[in-house]
Amino acid sequence: MTVSPLGRDIDRVDGRAKVTGTARYSADYPASEPRAKVAHAHLVVSTIARGSISAMDTVAAQNAPGVIGVYSPFHKLGLQPVPGAGENYAPLQDTRVRFRGQIIGMVVAETSWQAREAAGLITTTYDEQQPRTSLADEPRVPAAVAPGQPPASATVLAPGVASIEAAFAASDVVVEASFHQPTQHAVPMEPHAVLAEWNSDHTQLTLYSGAQLPHIAALGAAIRLGIPPTGVRVITPYVGGGFGSRVIPWYDVPLAAAAARELNRPVRLVLPREQVFTVIGHRSAVDQTVKLGASRDGVLNVVSHASDAVMPFVGYWSMRPAIETSAVLYKTPNLHFDERQVLLDVPPTCAMRAPNEAPGAFALETAMDELAVATGIDPVELRLRNYATTVPGTGARWSSKHLDDCYRVGARRFGWSARRARPGSRVDGQWLVGMGMATAIYPGRRIPDPVQARVRLLDDGTALVSSATADLGTGATTLLAITGAHELGIPLRRVKPELGDTALPQGAPAVGSMATASTVPAVEAAVHAAVAELVQVAVTDPRSPWHGANSEELAYEKGQLRGRGRSMPFERLLRTVGRRSVEATSTVQPGSEATEYMYHSFGAHFCEVRVNRYTGEPRVTRFTTVVDAGRIVNAQAARSQLVGGVIFGIGHALLEDNPLELDTGRLAGSNLADYMVPVNADIPAIDVHFLDRPDPVINHLGARGLGELGTVGSAAAVGNAIYNATGKRIRSLPITLDKLL
Repeated sequence: MTVSPLGRDIDRVDGRAKVTGTARYSADYPASEPRAKVAHAHLVVSTIARGSISAMDTVAAQNAPGVIGVYSPFHKLGLQPVPGAGENYAPLQDTRVRFRGQIIGMVVAETSWQAREAAGLITTTYDEQQPRTSLADEPRVPAAVAPGQPPASATVLAPGVASIEAAFAASDVVVEASFHQPTQHAVPMEPHAVLAEWNSDHTQLTLYSGAQLPHIAALGAAIRLGIPPTGVRVITPYVGGGFGSRVIPWYDVPLAAAAARELNRPVRLVLPREQVFTVIGHRSAVDQTVKLGASRDGVLNVVSHASDAVMPFVGYWSMRPAIETSAVLYKTPNLHFDERQVLLDVPPTCAMRAPNEAPGAFALETAMDELAVATGIDPVELRLRNYATTVPGTGARWSSKHLDDCYRVGARRFGWSARRARPGSRVDGQWLVGMGMATAIYPGRRIPDPVQARVRLLDDGTALVSSATADLGTGATTLLAITGAHELGIPLRRVKPELGDTALPQGAPAVGSMATASTVPAVEAAVHAAVAELVQVAVTDPRSPWHGANSEELAYEKGQLRGRGRSMPFERLLRTVGRRSVEATSTVQPGSEATEYMYHSFGAHFCEVRVNRYTGEPRVTRFTTVVDAGRIVNAQAARSQLVGGVIFGIGHALLEDNPLELDTGRLAGSNLADYMVPVNADIPAIDVHFLDRPDPVINHLGARGLGELGTVGSAAAVGNAIYNATGKRIRSLPITLDKLL
């Protein structure tokens, strides 16, 4: 009997390839033509943050051993700028310097070490200007607003309320606090890399490069190189982490491709870790102020959330921390948000894991904890008293929401009832012990654009499930296999998944926690279409035992066709009629339900910390997260995603910071010695529990996304626990021991 793998703990189907080293990542690919020798590139980046290049001495680099090409604004590789949220520019096309770490040159040599050594021989003379680097001092402008998004500033008032100020004046209890979150980086395990290879007449380009949106990566490269999008193929079956850093096609890829075109040989470019910090985007620093007004029993009357986020002049990502947190999370009759950006001469930003929601939730959920203290109400009970059953300000319905059960189940699993409300009242030797909690919320919608999948049934009894989505370590490869096996009713071992190649049908983007909810319906539809093709073969091929039957007389179930008193596995039918396979490709996209409901996944975090009374050292000792994310497709992978998200939040809370030197514009911690991320010793066992209740609207399986949810609110849970342990409220991340002494 075949048991569906859906919802079980399923090992990754690509796990063996990864742990044995046979999985090829971007820098592992050889040239497709054995006789073609790969050249290696190394970038040169600016050492000033603003100004222009007056001269570059490249003679020593050009004469260095193995060097075959040196490029700069004075020896250009033709690239086109791509319109973005900021200034349109392409590196090496002019002498302007827009941020420290900007690409200003590239050396190509026979080996990577020769390229790096030669790059170090280039000397650059600048006309330097004072960079604009202060988030506190530079002018504010309204945040950039994407199409279909709420305005940068908006106010919702209850009937009879004249203004937000009047709403606060009518509130019994008012808390107001300002928060700072510094520059943060995705630092995926795999550095950004590319192998660029052209065909003989330079009409087709193949890029082996990690991408969260393979088709967008191909399009971006095509635009920058001035060639048709059909002329670019991106191959990216294995990606060593993304977290948003591989959403935008950065300029390292087209530079390598342009050099490969000029030199007529494949070129590989692997960014050293320190260049990843500036060439690739980051999450911008942000200042926020949250003000809450409530009755004495903790019922919110008004919520106000203002933010000032860094926006580089070179652009790309405008942070909006309020629209996905304060604007949707709690029931309130009066609401105001004002999201601004501050233009600075800093490296580009990008949408890092839970880009708006993680910083927004740190501010809002910390402020909610302060309101709990001010009113004397338990933090869980306070959230239940302000539970929103429809979206605040709009009245829109959620497709499914069980956040209240997340609070209750989480509190019970964690042992929240043992928490002492008075800070500093629980002591264990030299350790102060505290508990904190916070809410998680993240959009769980499907992508509105068409998504494709292909299913091929083969005469050996296997099925090939293909879609050009990406697996960043999230388990998307296994998701394809599980969904295909579930819909076909065959064992998981008989399903082979394919992804990460733009030659495949266009898949869902691995971004915004949309991949699962968008991919599942496409695979379902492709299975049904492939089965329909199988039935057509059965009734139309003269060699079939069902030749001449009506298709309505046949039914498919668990790998077999049945009808007219007989049954046959699909592989035997294919062999009987002399066919290798049947296949179908399906395209799906959401219908009217996409705009009739709001789609979110929800969660509740509970955290215990210990803070050393003498050194101020904070340690996270227990963590529980309970999640409402619809039906769980692969419990093991989903749990891993939630654990990873919580680890992100712990890192944001206690460790991660890349200080910006205001006088030079240098991000001073741009390496993995100074930019600290959590290691095993920093992380306790994390208890993750799923409600596992299908969303009745989003898709047939009821599955929503959850990859970013764990990051939202987890930093606030840590900070709230530290307050409970010490009585010290730290509103500027990270919470380091010097702030607790």
